[in-house]
Formats: sequence, C-alpha cells, structure tokens
Amino acid sequence: MRLFYVPGVCSLSPHIVLREMGADFQLDKVDRKTKVSESGVDYNRLNPKSYVPALQLDDGTVLTEGASIVMYLVDQKGGEKLAPKAGTRERYKMQEWLVFIATELHKNFSPLFRKTPDPVFRETLIKRLDLVAGTLAHQPFLLGNEFSAADAYLYTILRWSTRAEVTLPPALQQFMDRVKARPAVAQALKEEGLN
Repeated sequence: MRLFYVPGVCSLSPHIVLREMGADFQLDKVDRKTKVSESGVDYNRLNPKSYVPALQLDDGTVLTEGASIVMYLVDQKGGEKLAPKAGTRERYKMQEWLVFIATELHKNFSPLFRKTPDPVFRETLIKRLDLVAGTLAHQPFLLGNEFSAADAYLYTILRWSTRAEVTLPPALQQFMDRVKARPAVAQALKEEGLN
C-alpha cells in the first residue's frame, strides 16, 4: 500500500491508523503546488479530486476520502484493534463518529483558514466541539476505553485548532495529550515533520 499525503492535513489520520496497525506501507508526499509526489506520480491523474489522502492498494486500486480509507483499513489485518467488530452496534457508532468528524468538524474548520472567515463557521464549530467534549469528559476515547480509527481522525482535525485560533475545551485538550503520547502517533508526526 502507498499513502499519498501532505504533512499535517487530513491524510495524517490514515497515516496514524496504518502505524497503529503495524501495516506494511509506503508514504509518498505530494507537493501542494505542483501536485507531483516525491516518487514522481502526477497526483491529479491518480486522484482527480486533487486533494489528499489517497491510498493506493497493491493491485492499483485507489481509495480517497480519509474516513473511507480508515474504514477500509480497520477491515484489514491488524486493523481489528482499531474498530469494533463489523456488524455490531459499536462498529456503527465508530462510523457515526467518522461521518460526524468529516461533516461537522472537518468542514467547519476549513473555512476558518480563509483571510476573512464567516463567523458562522466558528460558532458552529465551537458548538460541535462542545458536543464532542461532553463525550470525552467521561471517557478517554470516543468509543470508551479503546483507541479507534475515529480517534485518529478527531486528533488530526483538532490539531488545526491553534492555526484556526479555536480554544479547545479541557476535555479535548486532555484527549489530544493522550493521543499524542501514543507511540504510533508520535512516529507518524515525526515522519511528517510535525513534532
């Protein structure tokens, strides 16, 4: 497998999941301006959406969209420790969190990086972050005591809070500290030059 990434953006989530799994994979950094990867791949041809992440499987299949990639990964060897068993209610709760993070957090953070962001996005984001903080005030991770693929995605998105000038509630800051202390997360951060 080959993960196409840009340091510090949403591709960090599947990178963390791959490291947590102990998967055999290659990283291929994409230049934001030229859209050419370090290995020389024309990223726009590989992924016409033109944004990361993309996971190229050994058979050449390309998966895009971070939440979809991590859902694929947790069904692979080693991924079972990052998700409840398929078909269980707990598995659907993890998928619910992945979708919520993608649609309610990720998409509300993005406009805050514009020069003159609409304040509605900030207000909406803060409400959504408070909701997540309510869950994490009572348990270490989104699904309880076990780290999951949803936590990797949440961690990735919450890293943007400083740049977006969003203050995280204490429960979310504590979550960030717990996740950052994980060896696989530390390795992913190091590989992407994000320490």
